[in-house]
Amino acid sequence: MSKPAKTPPSFATLVQAYFAEYLTQQRALSPQTIAAYRDAFVLFLEFAQSRLGKSSAAIALADMTPELITAFLNHLEQQRHNCVRSRNARLAALRSFLKFAGRRDVSSLQVVERGLGIPAKRFERPMFGYLSREEMLAVIDAPDKTWIGQRDHVLFLMLYNTGARVSEITGVKVGDVVLEERAACVHLHGKGRKQRSVPLWRSTVKAVRAWLKQNPQLEPESPLLPNRNWHAMTRTNVALRLALAVHTATQPYPDLAKRHVSPHVIRHYLPFLTMSRCAARSRSFKYLQQLRER
Repeated sequence: MSKPAKTPPSFATLVQAYFAEYLTQQRALSPQTIAAYRDAFVLFLEFAQSRLGKSSAAIALADMTPELITAFLNHLEQQRHNCVRSRNARLAALRSFLKFAGRRDVSSLQVVERGLGIPAKRFERPMFGYLSREEMLAVIDAPDKTWIGQRDHVLFLMLYNTGARVSEITGVKVGDVVLEERAACVHLHGKGRKQRSVPLWRSTVKAVRAWLKQNPQLEPESPLLPNRNWHAMTRTNVALRLALAVHTATQPYPDLAKRHVSPHVIRHYLPFLTMSRCAARSRSFKYLQQLRER
């Protein structure tokens, strides 16, 4: 007697297994990556409901046609005004789910194959902007002497010193900072659970020591740069504080008013500074060679 055919899993079962088992247990992705995939799926399901006239519980894997996915991606760009990079990130989340679903439901391989055929959209990468040393120092010194101003001063100095992402700096805890002489550094926790230690300049060490002395209640597990509620600052909070500092710095440097200065622009300054110093050393070396040849 032949065994009855196995019923393929439902779309809801696949989605639950994808997030509860595959992403968290099998791939062990970071909470930030899982949250990004979750947000992409929430947006897609909301769009699919309105487009197909079905509830989320009635949607099937066969409904994830290239036409529906393409319409969703166009919706992100045209109605939600997402950039191409965000569009491709949402597509990557859907493609990851389709690959998983194809392994769990072999009968839907044709649907999966068609969905995976949607390519990522190409886009022109803008030229990296950066600030001059004088402009950067003007932004760092822009905050006042209030508690928030002193915190912002340390914040901008840490961004300037480390070239770190905003999420890395806001995630720094007091225990992540080492202020010993000749060993001063900060331990950063980056994307994909990558960790690295970045040396701190003497000026940065001095500012951090003054900040910790002013706030003795901060414990090793406390955020180094908290908000008013003593929680970690958000990305939006950092962008707003930087915008205020840039506005103040436009008085000595009016050209800053014509430029969009984001935390990522500060991140570009460190490689610019490194390349500038390397170029200066190279010119000095060539000059010494010319003197020897003479």
